[in-house]
Amino acid sequence: MAKYILFDTETTGTGETDRIIQVGAMILDSKGNVEKYDELCSTDVTIAIEAMEVHGITPDKIENKPKFIETKFYNTLQQLNNSENFLIAHNMPFDLGMIKKEGFENQTKLIDTLRCAKHLFKDSPYHRLQYFRYSMDLFKDEQAEANKHDITIKAHDAIGDVLVMKLFLSKLVAKVREVYPGVNPMEKLHELTKTPVMIETFKFGKYKDQKIEEVCDKDMQYINWMMDKMDLDEDMQYTLDKIMGHI
Repeated sequence: MAKYILFDTETTGTGETDRIIQVGAMILDSKGNVEKYDELCSTDVTIAIEAMEVHGITPDKIENKPKFIETKFYNTLQQLNNSENFLIAHNMPFDLGMIKKEGFENQTKLIDTLRCAKHLFKDSPYHRLQYFRYSMDLFKDEQAEANKHDITIKAHDAIGDVLVMKLFLSKLVAKVREVYPGVNPMEKLHELTKTPVMIETFKFGKYKDQKIEEVCDKDMQYINWMMDKMDLDEDMQYTLDKIMGHI
């Protein structure tokens, strides 16, 4: 029976040398069973002030905590690391990249709820998890869900974000059933995760809300600057390459 491993990390920062200091996870199965993990972990990497500003985890909170690879979650993840199970995160490249730094070599099927949201809710102005938390009224159900699993909801907290992700996942599954009737929703989400998204409009910068193809026609200098100077995500890179005929 497949397991669905929803997880989120909080880290010392977002750079190459940064490491995990908190992991939150909920592991589900088709029978409705849920395992919860909410663990702080220590690291030799200094927590950036900018990171503390977001998640509020200070060095004293992780003193004498186990390393990430010694956490209960990591041990369970290694046991479930096979192609029958699904690993789920919102912005998978970041969180998967973080656990890969700890030596994890993924064998599961991946579902990135961020990329799936871009495919299934194209008209949403933003695809951040916290945006969907309010735009889809998930916050109205989260306290009851939290009580059910003995979770304390806090802003920018790994297990709190996983709780919201669990509620959002149900919306994605419902949307798949609506758009792709007759298919296995989780397998479809896995397929969508592997499919780059063609983005129609800019969500940032001086051309915010303008069509990317039109901007490419009128200001290639800006586009070239973006591609050279900015750390573009895979979908934006795919979109620009497609428009410019590189694919």
